[in-house]
Amino acid sequence: MGIISPVGNRLDVAWSNVLEGVSGITQIEDFDTSTFPTRIAGLVKDFNVDTYLSKKDQRKNDPFIHYGVAATMDAIADSGLEITEDNGRTIGIGMGSGIGGIKSIEDNHNKMLAGGVRKISPFFIPGSIINMTSGQASILQHITGPNISIVTACATSSHCIGLSARSIEHGDADVMLAGGSEFATTPLAMGGFCSARAMTTRNDDPKGASRPYDIDRDGFVLSNGAGCVVLEELEHAKARGARIYAEVIGFGMSGDAYHTTLPPADGEGARKCMVAALRDARIDAADIDYLNAHGTSTRAGDIGETNGIKRAFGDAAKTLIVSSTKSTTGHLLGAAGAAEAIFCALSIRDQVIPPTINLENQDPECDLDYTANVARDAKVCTTISNSFGFGGTNGSIILQAFE
Repeated sequence: MGIISPVGNRLDVAWSNVLEGVSGITQIEDFDTSTFPTRIAGLVKDFNVDTYLSKKDQRKNDPFIHYGVAATMDAIADSGLEITEDNGRTIGIGMGSGIGGIKSIEDNHNKMLAGGVRKISPFFIPGSIINMTSGQASILQHITGPNISIVTACATSSHCIGLSARSIEHGDADVMLAGGSEFATTPLAMGGFCSARAMTTRNDDPKGASRPYDIDRDGFVLSNGAGCVVLEELEHAKARGARIYAEVIGFGMSGDAYHTTLPPADGEGARKCMVAALRDARIDAADIDYLNAHGTSTRAGDIGETNGIKRAFGDAAKTLIVSSTKSTTGHLLGAAGAAEAIFCALSIRDQVIPPTINLENQDPECDLDYTANVARDAKVCTTISNSFGFGGTNGSIILQAFE
């Protein structure tokens, strides 16, 4: 697994900060935000792109590709997988993004306005399109198996993981690198989300701004980063003595067919998605020990997901342990599902539930056990992670301890 995030750029650092409830939200300093309603975000810090890409490749590619390639290469290193010319054809990659190269789009548009069409970089298009994280990583690592990118807003990397797992089941590859990346803290993207009134305006309290399920929540916090997991066919992994964090046993998808940006209040799309994942895993709701929620800190989203969980889990919802790690990381959009799948795998490894921080006054309409503020030791064998996106697209992944 590999992660680049506001709470750390290594698995151990990111996981430690999430468990300790360390927020990664800070003031934006890359551009003047004085006229913006929201002036905070989850920014990646101390990232050394030189470790992953040459200066030439850095200039050619948008930062979301920098992050995605870094997470992919770190995941390969963590897995101990050796990619050769012989086995490269049995290895594939599925890395997506919710928005893609919006920084490159803005920068090149500004160059064109200032100096004309000749000022547009010849690398603009290939350096900003969403499939180029998969493309660049495959070139750098000589991966010649399936090469795909799924774009489903904030469900992107969960869908990339789930569908990549199915590619392995179908025999398309022995190994798939799967996840997503995002760099959307740009003036245009921030302005767009501000205009939609989707983000928090708690600018004077960045660390307390992402507060899922709290009665005083007022919107999500936009974040940058990337996450990648190495998925491997079981016998292939065992044959090379791979360390196995967890097994993907279930994946579900659904559509709300309701609204462009809002979920239905009863959480019907979320319910269908979780039920589909449980059916795919051939387990009961009561078998889930921990649910990593989409939990973005929006009023409608938190309530809709809560209602969907209660309807999907029935009586088991009363004892289900839930948390939203977005309270520490903010919302990584297309990279969120991968980061949260990583946290689920580490929760299984370490037998601990990460907290939902900033939960000071729980919304009565959000009435589940959200692991408020402090991590909790618990038996964690099976987890489910939810990701929901604009357009009503939903994904749920079930991970289980491998024995």
